Amino acid sequence: MLKQRGVVLFFALIALVAMSLAAVALIRSVDTSTLIAGNLAFKQATKNSAEAGVEAAIAWLDNANAQNGALNVYMNPDHPFNRTGGFVTAFGSFQNNGYYSYADPNLSLTDSSAASHLNWDDNDSTLVGTDGSGNTTRYVIQRMCRDANVEIANNNCLFSDIPTNNNNMVIQLPQNYCTGPGCPTAAQPPQIRITARSEGPKNTVSYVQAFVF
Repeated sequence: MLKQRGVVLFFALIALVAMSLAAVALIRSVDTSTLIAGNLAFKQATKNSAEAGVEAAIAWLDNANAQNGALNVYMNPDHPFNRTGGFVTAFGSFQNNGYYSYADPNLSLTDSSAASHLNWDDNDSTLVGTDGSGNTTRYVIQRMCRDANVEIANNNCLFSDIPTNNNNMVIQLPQNYCTGPGCPTAAQPPQIRITARSEGPKNTVSYVQAFVF
C-alpha cells in the first residue's frame, strides 16, 4: 500500500497563497486608482475656484475704475490704481488689502519658506469666499510697476515706446487711448497681474494667474 505524502495539499496551499497575494495587489491597485482620481478631482475643483477668484479681482478693477472715472489714473494720486490698498477719498472707499500699486520682485506668492512671502490672509490678500466644495479662495492684484503709490505718469511701469505687432496683435500707442496733460509720452497701459489662490480639502492648493490691462 502506497503512503500518502500530501503533495497535492502542498501545491494547493502555494496556489492559495499566490491567489491571495494577487487579490491583495488588485485591491491596493483599485484603492490607489480611486485615491488618485479623488485627488485629481479635488485639484480641479480648487483650480475652478481660483479661476473664479480671478474673475472677482477683475470685477473689483472694473468697479473701482468705473466709479472713479473722473480721476485721471495717469496723474491723480487719489485714483485707486495709484495706491496700494486701493483706498480713495474723492468718490468713497475702495479699500482692498489685496491690491498693490507695484510688483515687488522679491516677494514670493507661493513659497511660504521664502524670506519675503505673502501670507494669504486678511492683511495682504482679498477673501472671495468659500464655495460649496469647501474651497476657500483669495486673490491679490499687482500693478506691474517698480515704484509704489505713484501716478502712472511718474512711474516706472511696463511701458512700450514703439508700436509692435505680435501675431497680428498690435500694441496701441498712447495717443490711441489717452489725451491731455498727464498722459505718458510713449507707453501702453500698465500691465496688471492677478494671482488667485484656492485651498480645499486634503490640503489641496491651486494658483491661477492672469494678466490684464
